[in-house]
Amino acid sequence: MANTDLTALTGDYSIDAAHSTIGFTVRHAMVTNVKGKFLDFSGSLHLDGGDPAASSASIDVKMDSIDTGSADRDGHLKSADFFKTDEFPTMTFRSTKAEALGDEDYRITGDLTILGTTKPLTIDLEFNGAAKDPFGNERVGFEGKATILRSEWGLTWNAALETGGVLVSDKIKLNFDISAIKNA
Repeated sequence: MANTDLTALTGDYSIDAAHSTIGFTVRHAMVTNVKGKFLDFSGSLHLDGGDPAASSASIDVKMDSIDTGSADRDGHLKSADFFKTDEFPTMTFRSTKAEALGDEDYRITGDLTILGTTKPLTIDLEFNGAAKDPFGNERVGFEGKATILRSEWGLTWNAALETGGVLVSDKIKLNFDISAIKNA
């Protein structure tokens, strides 16, 4: 049974990457969406159930772990045209503000760093609940989403289409499905 007493959830947590997803959706060729995710990431949360504004989050993503289901596309995304993973191996998020919006809804704002450029990012989150798993771990779950313009982080490579428009949209939809385990 899920635990809904937020005060009891206060503590430090580690993101369980095996049961979490950090993904994205981008419009391709103006007609379809391509989805991808990062397979290697780590992070921590500090939850304060009595004062959600005192909560925080930190995430580090290994950019070489990008997976869109196409090795050729993944290789292009790792190249100098996009993420320059040899020079910038990690994308980071460090929260600067947390807000309770009511019901199960929260908002976390922080600094997202890609390609050495840091810009603010606001993520709307839904608290999915808390439970003790069969191994005795206290878990919490959050689902989140945000939209960014990749050009704001220097991700500007593109190709014009014969029919008008561009190959890769500037707008990227980010999605987060986070399961975190309370530290002992």
